[in-house]
Amino acid sequence: MPLQELLKGIIIQSGNDASIAVAEHIAGSEDAFASMMNEQAALLGMTASSFVNATGLPKEGHQTSAWDLAQLTISLINRFPEHYALYSERSFIFNDIEQPNRNRLLWRDRTVDGVKTGHTEAAGYCLVASALRGNMRLISVVMGTDSDEARMRESQKLLSYGFRYFETQKLYDAGVPLKTAPLWYGEATEIELGLAEAVSLTIPRGHYDDLQAELSVPNVLQAPVAAGDELGALILTLYGEEIYRGPLVALQAVPESGMFSRLSDWVTLFFKDLLGGE
Repeated sequence: MPLQELLKGIIIQSGNDASIAVAEHIAGSEDAFASMMNEQAALLGMTASSFVNATGLPKEGHQTSAWDLAQLTISLINRFPEHYALYSERSFIFNDIEQPNRNRLLWRDRTVDGVKTGHTEAAGYCLVASALRGNMRLISVVMGTDSDEARMRESQKLLSYGFRYFETQKLYDAGVPLKTAPLWYGEATEIELGLAEAVSLTIPRGHYDDLQAELSVPNVLQAPVAAGDELGALILTLYGEEIYRGPLVALQAVPESGMFSRLSDWVTLFFKDLLGGE
């Protein structure tokens, strides 16, 4: 069977048989695939998750959290947009039978484009949902409800609240100089610092002007420097609470200077340090 059909069976119809078939194909056994899941979860920072099977059926030691599922969803959407499109399909036909998507929120809200339902007696009715309105995407995670209707209703409440009271702002573009810092022992005496990736943040609506930005850079930067080297940090705070921290990187390479130039820099730094940085 084509892998694409099995993925539809997993994503759209919640097929446990398809989940096991894919797990065994990739890893040789379901247990081995669960080990791969745990390795990937650790890489994504899913610290509350432990997986022992590929289906999500209750078993001792098999657990996750709402936060971890949100982190997994963010990674899915960002890294595999071509596969994420499957999550918005309302149905597919297999063996001449139409299989509807179990996420009925797709019919209720046209901005919802995923993600996944789940249900066991132990976990209740669960739904990870995501919606895109304009340039803003929100993810909600609802677990432990008592019906399909309840998980949809509570998911809609969360998404509606988020879109009403929050906004996403693009703050910085990648590759744009944010700071020019002194550089020692290099063929250039200064280096431009910026971001390797653009930064967008979701913040309470109307509080954009209250954001505070800090560029944290060591007092002494030394060559050689390669483009992309991390040399500092961009820190954003809102009312004293840190809401973002990301690396400041070198926007160009600067090779080490000649011996006499380095000696001159060393003497300058020596006396600067001796005099307390004056």
